[in-house]
Amino acid sequence: MSQAKFREIAPAVLFDTKGRLLLQLRDDIPSILHPGKIGLFGGHREGSETFLECVVREISEELSFYVPPERFQPIVSRSGPDSEVPGGTVRAEIFVARNIPVEQIEVTEGALKIVPVDEASRIESLLTPYAKVALESLGLLPASPQHQGA
Repeated sequence: MSQAKFREIAPAVLFDTKGRLLLQLRDDIPSILHPGKIGLFGGHREGSETFLECVVREISEELSFYVPPERFQPIVSRSGPDSEVPGGTVRAEIFVARNIPVEQIEVTEGALKIVPVDEASRIESLLTPYAKVALESLGLLPASPQHQGA
């Protein structure tokens, strides 16, 4: 499968109304990046949409629940070589949104993984690279030397 050499992505760390992490257990199919891993909801920027417009659209599509743009806060940006696509480059704008009512969402891609904040380190080895970067930036995981400046 041919992968794009330049990707622009807008994932989000989501917290439910009880302060737990709402993460995505990715489908376990070989044609996607990080099959079977735990990642963030969000996805690829389309056309001329902004990263904020992208994350709003992607969250709405993937959770069947609309979170308005003003509820998202940017937390970290990354731009440079793409560790997930050999020879590629990536720009990632990662957001956070809180107080998502878990009982009102319906996941359409992968499965929902609810993780209490104090248990984030238990799943660190199962996380996708950008999920690690995001959780590190929020202080939920210790900073990894490989992610600093990445």
